[in-house]
Amino acid sequence: MKIRVLALICLSSYLFLSCKQQKEIQKLAEKRIADSAATQPPPVIPAAIPTGKTDSLLVAVLAQYPQYFDSILRNPDQYRVQIIYTQIDRGANNMPSFRPYYYQVDPNKYFYPASTVKMPTALLALQRLRELNKPGLNKYTTMITDSAYSKQTAVFNDPTTPDGRPNIAQYLRKIFMTSDNDAYNRLYEFLGQQYLNDELRKKGYSSAEIVHHLEVVMNADENRHTNPVTFLGAAGDTIYHQPMQVSTLAPQPRHDSLGIGYEKDGAIVHQPFDFSRKNRISLEDLTGVLKSILFPQSIPESQRFDIDADDYRFVWKYMSQYPQESVYPPYDTSFQDAYCKYLYYGGEKGSLPKQFRIFNKIGDAYGFLVDVAYFADFDRNIEFMLSATILSNKDGVFNDSQYDYETVGFPFMKQLGRVIYEYELKRPRKTAPDLNEFKLLYDK
Repeated sequence: MKIRVLALICLSSYLFLSCKQQKEIQKLAEKRIADSAATQPPPVIPAAIPTGKTDSLLVAVLAQYPQYFDSILRNPDQYRVQIIYTQIDRGANNMPSFRPYYYQVDPNKYFYPASTVKMPTALLALQRLRELNKPGLNKYTTMITDSAYSKQTAVFNDPTTPDGRPNIAQYLRKIFMTSDNDAYNRLYEFLGQQYLNDELRKKGYSSAEIVHHLEVVMNADENRHTNPVTFLGAAGDTIYHQPMQVSTLAPQPRHDSLGIGYEKDGAIVHQPFDFSRKNRISLEDLTGVLKSILFPQSIPESQRFDIDADDYRFVWKYMSQYPQESVYPPYDTSFQDAYCKYLYYGGEKGSLPKQFRIFNKIGDAYGFLVDVAYFADFDRNIEFMLSATILSNKDGVFNDSQYDYETVGFPFMKQLGRVIYEYELKRPRKTAPDLNEFKLLYDK
């Protein structure tokens, strides 16, 4: 019995000492960890798992540049970033093949397309002229816009043309070089809401819903009614007259509300901003439209715009021409070369190299930046397509003109374009592309 008691006493003493030693060891370890943490950089927070269609290649490329993309990779929902990077390889006959890579691409993740809707609208305006098939009717024919309904305004002259006459060609120049809103509005009125959307859906761009003017405030009924338009010959004779059109387009059911509030009549409304009746088109469809312009033979005929070779080259020219290379319209120096080149240049000012051209369409509004672009470097013989959108609105309040373009959006677009460009410089190609068809003669 005494032996058992003695054994228990010894065991208790051992356990007590062991526990005490363990606590001292634990305290020492905690102190060392604390000391180490004070001298070490903070731990890297892993990037969030992307949602939507995502390829590992783009994730890996972006992850190599944490100084540019770290906060965006860790907060994808806040910035609503979507990227499509398309590699282009040429065969022996110079026929292109395309390999797209995606980052968070989701047609159901809404972004406001802003001025990018001008691109398909411009192409459909050229198509509509061919469909009308009237002698003397083309993109250079004088186009008079009248008014016949609430909020409609007329256009009888254009001081930016040599003869002062408005025409579709000049509207296209303004759209692609400086993203002019009035030029888009006039083409929207010429096409009518119904035709514009029906044609895009026929071509397979099913996400498209282009239902309103830009910059001017109109309600849904006013946007359905589009102005009378008359095309005049050189002698002032009527070549074609189109009365006011009224769209019966049924709105698609949508639930596109974003943010935590919005400004209305100078006050903040504390509820999400409803974009459900705003224009919409997915990044994939915008990329498809651009591809159809530049590489029409690479897509099914049903998705092409019915325009001729001269129309294609006209669009290519003014997509890639800098404002300071324009004669009509004349642009002052506030319209810098990079005025509509977000990818690669961001908000950069100054003149740009002539051997490196970007064929693109941009958009910016409500904190969203969008750019859909084809890059052609004639000196280094590389080409690729890159499309991206980002939301630059950290406070989550819309319609207040308080956005983070300069600190978030433009730097992201600039660095994304440059990172992908550098990647392309190193990417091996079996066959060097012949880019001569995209070497164009500009106005000056």
